[in-house]
Amino acid sequence: MQTLAVDTVVLDVDGTLVDSVYAHVQAWTHAFHAIGADVPAWRIHRAIGMGADRLVPEVAGQRVEDALGDEVRTLHGQYYDSLFSLVRALPGADDLLALLRKSGFTVVLATSGSPSEIDRAMELLVAADVASGLVTSSEVPRSKPAADLVEAALERAGSRRAVMIGDSVWDVGASRRAQIPTIGLRCGGFGEAELLEAGATAVFDDPADLVHRFDESGIERAVG
Repeated sequence: MQTLAVDTVVLDVDGTLVDSVYAHVQAWTHAFHAIGADVPAWRIHRAIGMGADRLVPEVAGQRVEDALGDEVRTLHGQYYDSLFSLVRALPGADDLLALLRKSGFTVVLATSGSPSEIDRAMELLVAADVASGLVTSSEVPRSKPAADLVEAALERAGSRRAVMIGDSVWDVGASRRAQIPTIGLRCGGFGEAELLEAGATAVFDDPADLVHRFDESGIERAVG
């Protein structure tokens, strides 16, 4: 087990703290269908965790992005609004936030979601005030899997002694480019082998599993 002596935890939100991945898949599926681009749901799922600016060309091609990218992103937001009543906090999300606060870590949230989506996600988390900062993809030049979002979170925390907790290979890739380790969670739909191959140092089922087996994560509070 790799020991991660850190004072900061960068936390993804969608798929890591809230069970929103499949609502996003449905919303994107409806949005693409509405513009006449029938993209398979499985392909969309594989891209969840990217910023919306990258997701459209990734799954539908650059031609769709150039012609209808902004329209499909707007439609996605509208469809996601209609599905939001299905979104819940993931098991153990508040317990994880509380554990990190009790252990003395600085917590910064870093998400590819839009500010309005994240505002509502925060309402699902009783312990959301644990986070000392929130960075969204709207604040950085490039979204995940580029390192910009993670770098902005580290700057917000004022420390590079950090670990990221995320649910997708895009989280792992972004943190790897920022040269910090990642703990992977399977609750976003990526498998353990995929997350480990992408570079995660350890993988757990969901926040509850991580809390229950936190001593197996390798995360330790750095002193001094």
